[in-house]
Amino acid sequence: MSSAMGSDLIHQNAATLAQAIAKGEVSSREVTQAHLDRIGEVDERVHAFLHVDTDGALAAADAVDARRAVGDELGPLAGVPLALKDVLAMKGIPTTCGSRILEGWRPPYDATVVERLRAADVVILGKTNMDEFAMGSSTEHSAYGPTHNPWDLDRIPGGSGGGSAAAVAAFEAPLAIGTDTGGSIRQPAAVTGTVGVKPTYGGVSRFGLVALASSLDQAGPCTRTVMDAALLHAAIGGHDPRDSTSIPDPMPDVVGAAMQADVRGMRIGLVRELSGAGYQDGVERRFREAVEILEHLGAEVIEVSCPIFDYALGAYYLILPSECSSNLARFDGMRYGLRVGDDGDRSVEEVMSLTREAGFGAEVKRRIMLGTYALSSGYYDAYYGQAQKVRTLIQRDFAAAFEQCDVLVSPTAPTTAFKLGEKVDDPLAMYLNDVATIPVNLAGNCAMSLPVGLAPEDSLPVGLQIMAPAMADDRLYRVGSALEGALYDRWGHLLIEEAPAL
Repeated sequence: MSSAMGSDLIHQNAATLAQAIAKGEVSSREVTQAHLDRIGEVDERVHAFLHVDTDGALAAADAVDARRAVGDELGPLAGVPLALKDVLAMKGIPTTCGSRILEGWRPPYDATVVERLRAADVVILGKTNMDEFAMGSSTEHSAYGPTHNPWDLDRIPGGSGGGSAAAVAAFEAPLAIGTDTGGSIRQPAAVTGTVGVKPTYGGVSRFGLVALASSLDQAGPCTRTVMDAALLHAAIGGHDPRDSTSIPDPMPDVVGAAMQADVRGMRIGLVRELSGAGYQDGVERRFREAVEILEHLGAEVIEVSCPIFDYALGAYYLILPSECSSNLARFDGMRYGLRVGDDGDRSVEEVMSLTREAGFGAEVKRRIMLGTYALSSGYYDAYYGQAQKVRTLIQRDFAAAFEQCDVLVSPTAPTTAFKLGEKVDDPLAMYLNDVATIPVNLAGNCAMSLPVGLAPEDSLPVGLQIMAPAMADDRLYRVGSALEGALYDRWGHLLIEEAPAL
C-alpha cells in the first residue's frame, strides 16, 4: 500500500470507509494497516494509546475481508478501525484505567460494548489513555503520562477521555469509544474539534465498564462526523439484561435522525445559567454564531432558566467522590492487579494500605478521601444526602425546560484547550471545566458536543453542546447533523482536515 493511499484512507470518515470495504474497493486490512501506520508515525508525540493490539486488529480485519469475499452482508461499520478507552474490559487485552493499581491486568471477559463492537465487525485497534479511573478533565492524571492535543502538542486534549478524542483528531482512528461521567466524552470533543456523544443513562450497557460513579457513568461515541457518531451509537446501544440500569425500551432511531438533519419547527433553548459569565470570548462568539445558524435553518430560539444548575458542580463533587470511594474499595491488592509489601511479615491491612498508596495517584486519593468523608457517620445527611436532593431539583429544572423546547444548547467547555500543567495543581480550576456538562449526567439525560469553529484569539476548536431529554437521543443527531451541514457549507470542509500540530 502506497503512503499516498494510506493518507487518503486515514482521512476518510467511518461511513465512507465502511461503504468502500463493503463494495470491495478497499480491504479492511488495508484500512486497518493505514491506521496502524499512522499510530506508529504520530503516537509517540500524541500518546493517545496505552496499548496497540496490532495482531488482533489485523486478524479482525482479515475476518471481515473473508466474510465480504464469500458474499456475507456486512454491517454499516464493518471493517472500520476503532480506539477503545482503557476503562472497558477487553478479553486478554491489558485494561489499566490509566492506573498503576491495574497495571498488567488482562480481563477474562469482554464488556458488552466490546461484544457489540465485535458483533458489528468493528476492528478494535487498542486501548486509549485516560485520567486515572476517569477522574480528571485533562488526561494529565494518567499514571502513564499525559496525552497531547493534536491541534497543539503543548495543550491538553480534555479528559478524562483525552486519549480517545486525540486518537480521532490525530487521524489514528476514525472511531473511538469514550465514557462520560461529568463531561469526559463531550469536553475532550470540544477541545479537539471532534464529535462526542453522552447517550441517555442506561441507553448503553455498563457491564464491563470499570465503575467510577455507577449512577453517572455512560459509554458513548467519539468521531469526526455526526453520522459516524450515530452509526457507532446504534451499534453499541440497546438493552442488556446484565446491567440492572439498562433501559429495556427500544433505542431511538439515531441514524434516521442524523439523515433527517432538519431543525425546522424545533424549539431550541438557551440556558441562562450556562451562558456568558466565565466563558472565553472566542468560545462565546462561536457559540452565538452557531445559534444564529440554527435560527436561519428554521429553528425557534428561546431563553430558559434552570436556576439549580448553579449548584450542580457542588452536588456532583459530593456524589461522584462518594460513589468512587465505594467502587474503588475493590482495588485492594488481594484479588488482581498490583500488590505491594506482601513479604509474609505484614498483615492483610498493611498490604492493602501499601498497595493503595503505591497504586493510586494523587487525584484518585483526593476523591476517595472526599467521598469517604461525605459518607461517614454524622456527615452523610449534610453532604451526600443534600447533594442528592440538589440532583432531584436539577432533574426538575430540565423537565420544566423541556416543556418549553425540544433541546437545550450551551458552550461545551468554558475555554479552548489550555496548556499542559496550567491547572494540574489547582483542582477547583480543573473541575470548573465541566460546569456546563455536569448537569446532564446528574439528570441522566443525553447530550452531544460538536465543533462549531475556531476561537479567533488562539485558533483552537470550540464545541457547542446539545442536550435532550432521556431517550430522546435522536434529537441530538437531528440538530447536530443540520448544524454540521450548515457549517460544512460555510467552510467547504469539515473542521479537521489534518491535525495541525502533526
